[in-house]
Amino acid sequence: MAHVPVQGAQVVGRVAALLRIVSRKPEGAALVEVVRESGLTRPTVHRLLTSLAAEGLLDHDGTTGNWVLGTEALLMGSVAAARFPVEDIARPSLRRLAEETGESAFFSVRRGGETVCLLREEGPFPIRSFVLHEGVRFPLGVASAGNAIMAFLPKEEQEQILARWDDHAGTFAPTHPVALVRDNLARTHHDGYSVNPGLVLEGSWGMGAAVFDAQDRPAWALSLTGIETRFRKDRQNFLGRFLLEEAHQITGRLHSRMT
Repeated sequence: MAHVPVQGAQVVGRVAALLRIVSRKPEGAALVEVVRESGLTRPTVHRLLTSLAAEGLLDHDGTTGNWVLGTEALLMGSVAAARFPVEDIARPSLRRLAEETGESAFFSVRRGGETVCLLREEGPFPIRSFVLHEGVRFPLGVASAGNAIMAFLPKEEQEQILARWDDHAGTFAPTHPVALVRDNLARTHHDGYSVNPGLVLEGSWGMGAAVFDAQDRPAWALSLTGIETRFRKDRQNFLGRFLLEEAHQITGRLHSRMT
């Protein structure tokens, strides 16, 4: 039996990819968008989406025509949330960051070659950046959270990603040339926190700090985003120290839960 290939493994991979695409935005995704991002044919995508809807994992929004997550996905997420209580662990730090800095604060997790935003807390400053919200994914090394995490990965792992950077970064590659990414990673490792000078969206800046798991690997990140004038050099030291303090506290809380 050990030599018999797993039946349906390709289908499972395709289904997982479609779920990730749909879950990137609260409003879901149109069929044409799912087809483009998945690289699958339109009939295949439609058949899989329809099957997922029949199981309750997806819904088809009759108003927008988008495919969105269904109630079964909500139930599964609730069970997963009980196992990984990031809300209890990270929310206090997010609130302090948002209230004290005025900016939007986020908690993201590494998932393979991506970072996924899990939590968001709004600060009182009236002008905000909406580049990031719950469910948004970025390639590792892109945006402040992904840069903060990648900077503290083992050098060999960094080089594996950088060696295929254009494919890895996808549509972000033109604004994130590999030489610039290398410089940003080195600076982040030296300072302890990352700075994204409007590379994802012009005028929208961000800063991030890695949160480490029980094996001292960067697995999550805290970040702040806002308009460029709020992230000038004279304020970066304050924001960076604040991020590092809160990231250290979350790391400690996570370690105590895991031991």
